[in-house]
Amino acid sequence: MRAIQLDATGGPEALRLVDVPRPHPAAGQVVVRTRAIGVSYAETQIRSGAMPFPLPLPAVLGAEAVGEVVEVGEGVDDGLLGTVRVGVTGGLGAYAEYAALPAAMTCPVPETVTPLEALAGAAPGAIALGLLHRARLEGGETVLVEAGTSAVGGYVTQHAKEFRAARVIATAGSPAKRQRALDLGADLVIGHDDPDWPDELPEIDVVFESIGGASARRVLDRLVPGTGRMLYYGMLSGEPAAVTVADLLERGVTAIGCSGPGWAGQVFGTHYPEMLARLGSGRSRAFVDGTLPLAEAAEAHRRLESRALTGRVLLVP
Repeated sequence: MRAIQLDATGGPEALRLVDVPRPHPAAGQVVVRTRAIGVSYAETQIRSGAMPFPLPLPAVLGAEAVGEVVEVGEGVDDGLLGTVRVGVTGGLGAYAEYAALPAAMTCPVPETVTPLEALAGAAPGAIALGLLHRARLEGGETVLVEAGTSAVGGYVTQHAKEFRAARVIATAGSPAKRQRALDLGADLVIGHDDPDWPDELPEIDVVFESIGGASARRVLDRLVPGTGRMLYYGMLSGEPAAVTVADLLERGVTAIGCSGPGWAGQVFGTHYPEMLARLGSGRSRAFVDGTLPLAEAAEAHRRLESRALTGRVLLVP
């Protein structure tokens, strides 16, 4: 089968189209003939080596896929054969014509949703729902959504008021993205292309922190002392948030790390099917910026790194 392989970390050109053996399912897995494959910004950081990740090279990247089940492993219901499922691999292997996924981390595609829409919305939407549930908003609070039109941030912006936020402030890096954040429901949008953007913030109750780096410490200073919460789930700057325990003690605020196996289990065990149900009922919308052939995975990475996208870019074998 054709797959996109990474032999050594580097630029987008490090992604090569190769022929590799088709995977067979281990116990508890299914193999799907992929109809579409998700590409994420985190994968560009893994490819470049900027993000710490246990990467046995050579490797086939990709964590999200949708496709027809063609083989099931031991312990998996044979009734799944021939059905279209969307899900995650648990890490690697999706940039290919066939992908093995844990059956428990796949879901049926709702009848009212296309496979591409299900793939585009399910994982980032599930992470956003996990963040919003974890924030435990009490009503009347002001929240900050960094990168408020990104794959995950866009869903946080879109649904924050449903989860009782009173005021939503978003950041975005271009005029088009700032307008997009307003369209998604933000009350105020700040351009994070200016390094001094945290100076424009009013006092906030909750920040969904995805930029990291030095700006995270400055945002921390705008959190309400005693009750403010920082939900930390990304580092789009390429650097961890420059926040120490001493910084938290000084203001009496809480930092919540939204990562790790326990977090992933909650997101993909509970919020992933929740997000698909929302897509099926129209309560959430999937945003697809475009599709590219599997062979053009490098171009997909370039588009993500340009920061110009306002929706998902998907690979189609």
